[in-house]
Amino acid sequence: MDRAAVFDVDGTLVDTNHLHVVTWWEAFHQAGHTVPMHSIHRAIGLGSEDLVARLLGEERKKEQDAELSAAHKALYGQYVDRLPAMQDAGRLLRRLDHEGWKVVLATSASGPELSALRRAISAEDAIAATASADDVEQGKPAPEPVEQALELAGVPADRAVLVGDTVWDMQAGRRAGVRCVGVLCGGIPRKDLEEAGASAVYDDPAHLLASLAESPFGQR
Repeated sequence: MDRAAVFDVDGTLVDTNHLHVVTWWEAFHQAGHTVPMHSIHRAIGLGSEDLVARLLGEERKKEQDAELSAAHKALYGQYVDRLPAMQDAGRLLRRLDHEGWKVVLATSASGPELSALRRAISAEDAIAATASADDVEQGKPAPEPVEQALELAGVPADRAVLVGDTVWDMQAGRRAGVRCVGVLCGGIPRKDLEEAGASAVYDDPAHLLASLAESPFGQR
């Protein structure tokens, strides 16, 4: 039977979380909002609308949401041609593909940003499909991105493993019924990932690759 390896991208395969933190901070600052960077960091992984709502609350001027998102996108855009992949991210995807896993990305990125992320990973030959923000109505922590990834792979939830770096990834995977693996390279503590649903936690893609035989990928 087919198996699916579902991967988040930002903070999991590509080292972008802190770039997002700084550029969201600047976008908020330009709009007159003081938002602590640590709070922004905890919200990374949510879609733009949900991130703004979480950080500014329901009493905010919601008509400003699109302007904030556009400002963040423009600020982040200065980095898209030099996004750094996590160590061994591409090797991990190719190894899983070689071992018969269908590798699917599940990400809130889309358009040129997603293209830049995929270039950074440099493993196009190993990626079977991508579920992006354009393909779902609700982003993580809703299960829809993971469910869409599974549909693209043609694989049931009990034959899939999700790898992500945020509590939103773990919650989405758990709600979709897949086994979840956390990585620490996005900056979220191990305890938080485990409490959100991670059955195993690794430092980064390189650590997971080195431990693959003993990981959930080697136990199925």
